[in-house]
Amino acid sequence: MNRAVFDHDFADLPRILPIFPLPSVLLLPGGQLPLNVFEPRYLALVRDALASDRLIGMIQPCESAADVGAAKVYGTGCAGRITAFSETPDGRYVITLTGVIRFDCKGELPKIDGYRRVISDYSRFRGDLAEDDSAIDRDRLLAALRPYFDATGIEVDGAAIKESGDEPLVTSLAMICPFEGAEKQVLLESMTLRERVEALTAIIQLATYRAPGDGAPH
Repeated sequence: MNRAVFDHDFADLPRILPIFPLPSVLLLPGGQLPLNVFEPRYLALVRDALASDRLIGMIQPCESAADVGAAKVYGTGCAGRITAFSETPDGRYVITLTGVIRFDCKGELPKIDGYRRVISDYSRFRGDLAEDDSAIDRDRLLAALRPYFDATGIEVDGAAIKESGDEPLVTSLAMICPFEGAEKQVLLESMTLRERVEALTAIIQLATYRAPGDGAPH
């Protein structure tokens, strides 16, 4: 992941991190996630983040619940920095989170204004702050993508895929493809780019097999 001027140094990362639980939503380091924020508790979260370090922890619920904001969450998420925001006339925030570093939850603290906070541990993921230049089997990934896009009806810009670097391509695919929450969590917790590509390729191949109309049992 390429470092930007405003990126945090490891020593400056906050121990207490507000979290935004969303099912089947993945943020990875270097990825960009647009969010339309309208619930009062998350409006308060964004407002407080803008007033401090602009960091928000994106994390998935690991169980179904009437209120996903109160559901048990996975033990690992990704901290993102608010890199763009606007206010709407009807009282919403439209923000973009740029992934910074993954974190492990080491405990949960009392809520503030309805939003949740966790004690975060970034130590396993210190490498997220540097570019991962490990070699990947790009050809195998691209070969799996073609039937996947055909089977799911997803339209893509083939030229953009061809021109994209390995890490940006893998990050974008992992974030935008409509995988199950557990599958997205596997991608999040893959430690290296190579491991993530291997997991991504396997998930894509399985999704292609399961796609309606491919002749496979459903």
